[in-house]
This record gives sequence, structure tokens and C-alpha cells, in this order.
Amino acid sequence: MLRLLLATNNQGKLREYRTLLQELPVKLVTPLGVSAGVEEVGHSLEENAILKAKTLAAQSGLLTLADDSGLEVDALGGAPGHLSARYAGEGASDTDRISYLLKQLEGVPWEKRTARFRCVIAIATPAGQVELCSGECAGIIALEPKGAEGFGYDPIFYLPELGKTMAELPLPMKNQIGHRGKAARQVPQLLQKLQVTTING
Repeated sequence: MLRLLLATNNQGKLREYRTLLQELPVKLVTPLGVSAGVEEVGHSLEENAILKAKTLAAQSGLLTLADDSGLEVDALGGAPGHLSARYAGEGASDTDRISYLLKQLEGVPWEKRTARFRCVIAIATPAGQVELCSGECAGIIALEPKGAEGFGYDPIFYLPELGKTMAELPLPMKNQIGHRGKAARQVPQLLQKLQVTTING
């Protein structure tokens, strides 16, 4: 069966992708023995996703899926964007990042706290071919965190149509409406574009 390396050590992402891609005729592989710690030196989600996918595909010899996801807040000019994971500094926890972001938005009225989650997926072959897709989900930055599901900025990403934050949603619902789920549903088309027909052990 074809193996697809998921280029992340983030347990939240791995959990979501295992669910999102479970119908694909591939065996999902995690980066054991391969470094998933590629330095994200790109200036956009697209650049970082491509960098991670191509680097790990070359290292592993496997078809590789990488993503870069970010939170874009309108009142902050689209920040933190591709710097979302490092917005509160290197080594910051999810709690640290949430606290830092809320501090930047102190005094910003509810109607101006609009934001979107965006996810870019890159799939690369060991030969260096790469294809991209993306998905996004619109919401509002809440005044305080709520919910214990999900990870990252999920507890402050409020979905007006549901009256809940992303962290208050069960995983199947998050995968249905979320940015990563929307991007992942395009993965079969990417595999077709890459004309992936090789079977590897």
C-alpha cells in the first residue's frame, strides 16, 4: 500500500489528519526516525508548507504531506498569520499565545475582532514534485478562552453561527467546518495531479 508521511510532530494535527484522511487508500506514517522539525523560514503559509513537505519527502523517500496553518486577525493587519506558532515567542505554550493575542486586542470592539483560520497543505514526492491546496474558516476572536477540545488558538476562535468556540466542538464537527478539514478534502485531487501510482512497502 502507498505510504503517506504526515510531516508533523504536533499530536493535535496528527489526530485530526488520521480522521480526515482515513478513507484514502494510503497508509499514514508519522515521522519516526525522520526529523519533522524543519525550520519555518518562509514568509507565508504556502512557503512553509512547501519547505516542510519537500524536505521530509527527500529525507524519507516517501510521499509527504505537510501543512502550515495560521490565524489571521483583521484588526492586527492579518497577524499573526504564518507566525502564529511563534507569535508569543519561541517555546511559548498555547496558553501563552492566547494570552498574548488577547492582550493585543484589548479595547478592540466585538464587531472589529473578525478573523479567519487558514490552512495550506503541500504534498511532495521524493523527486521534488509538489501540489498545494488550502482551506479557511471565518470567525471572531472571543474575549476569553472557552472549551477544552482542539489546540492552538481554538479556545478563542468563536463561530457566531454555532455560538461556540472551535474548542467547544467535537472533533467530527470541527473537521467538517474547519480550515484543515476543508483543505484535507482536496487531498485526493492533489494525489491525482501528482499521478501517484507507485506502490511502496
